[in-house]
Amino acid sequence: MDKILAYLKKNEKRFIRELCDYVRFPSISAQPQHRGDVRACADWLVKHCRQIGIKTTLHPTAGHPIVLARTFDRRTPGRPHFLLYGHYDVQPVDPLNLWKHPPFEPRITNGVLYGRGASDNKGQHFAHLKAVEAYLKTGTALPCDLTLLIEGEEETGGVSLPGFLREHRSDLRCDAVVISDNGIPDLKHPGLTYALRGIAALEVRVEGPARDLHSGLFGGSVDNPALVLCQLLASLRDGHGHLTIPGLYDEVQPLSRFERQAMARVPFSERHYRRLLGVPRLFGEKGFTPNEQRTARPTLEINGLTSGYQGEGSKTIVPAWASAKLTLRLVPNQKPRRVLELVRRHLRKICPPTVRLIVKLGHCGDPYWVSPQGPMARAAMKALQEAFGCEPVLLREGGSIPIVNDFKTILGAETLLLGLSLPDDNPHSPNEKFDLACFRHGMRLGVGLWSRLSANPR
Repeated sequence: MDKILAYLKKNEKRFIRELCDYVRFPSISAQPQHRGDVRACADWLVKHCRQIGIKTTLHPTAGHPIVLARTFDRRTPGRPHFLLYGHYDVQPVDPLNLWKHPPFEPRITNGVLYGRGASDNKGQHFAHLKAVEAYLKTGTALPCDLTLLIEGEEETGGVSLPGFLREHRSDLRCDAVVISDNGIPDLKHPGLTYALRGIAALEVRVEGPARDLHSGLFGGSVDNPALVLCQLLASLRDGHGHLTIPGLYDEVQPLSRFERQAMARVPFSERHYRRLLGVPRLFGEKGFTPNEQRTARPTLEINGLTSGYQGEGSKTIVPAWASAKLTLRLVPNQKPRRVLELVRRHLRKICPPTVRLIVKLGHCGDPYWVSPQGPMARAAMKALQEAFGCEPVLLREGGSIPIVNDFKTILGAETLLLGLSLPDDNPHSPNEKFDLACFRHGMRLGVGLWSRLSANPR
């Protein structure tokens, strides 16, 4: 192990230069004009993996290609096999005028690398890749078979990946999946994220008169669709932050005492949190802490609200229609399609007969939970402690990563989320960054993780 760590230290400056080269690719999967840049980034990654000594292939898809790299020629029966997942595509850079430096001209300031994709997700999975290089270049045998799967469509929904997993199911079956594509509270509190909220989206449209009406001539004799919609939506949550949709909480997996105690160890300052968000006071479901509210409880949010005149000045009308885009974040063991049906049924029941209600159901993603007390989780926590030099924490995350459920349902493998990003890294925002201290700790994590996990295979 000392030989591997010495290799990492000796080659650290080169690794950072290579990471900068990686970040320079404007691999924006959402924008057709960057399709060539996405492919060039994939080609660079394939070449880089092969130079390290990893057997690597590029797999075309209907969208952007998938890079598959293996540390073995043929699976050894009984030998542990793990899958490391990442993505080389990045978010669009808009608004460009808010960037302090060009987003694809990486810069290092005070030990921090700035550039689109530095944190999400190039820097995080590149740290693991460099750890694999250290094993191979020092002639140190890996304690397991390792497959790296790095895709180019994560930022656009990863539509090609589930089919790829089904097609290559037999080759990709593994003891566990490792993903570093999320965050930790700070460098003194590395963490294992063991739960994610799911998502359920819908659009609600209320239609009234056949056209916009003069509010002075007709107002008072017809119902106002905008007011009706506001009343409907407002009724879905009470003053204590509790959702009022019948049956919504029936399948919610309650937080165990162990989980609440573990979450209480996560550093949190309400004052700092308020200042970060720019709100005068916090609001959430009564009886739960802010961290529990945003990661372990169901929520309903209005993402967009549209009706009537939006231009300068006033226009005195009764609008013909009003619409809203909604999403619900769900927790284990809630089923997104069932929840959407509960919402639709409830809205239809409470909607007045003076308007027409249209509910359009949207995309879904299941919540995810893996036992934080299982052998794999405990092994990952030990590896985190060794890499960061401090006791890690257990985390739940309020966002959704649909691919983890695909890994579970298609490959039958649980996922360990071992993030390396800090809260102020600005993923999806201008001035994205990645702390190079996290990069160093990530490489150390990649050195010790596989031996820890290999001692606890399924």
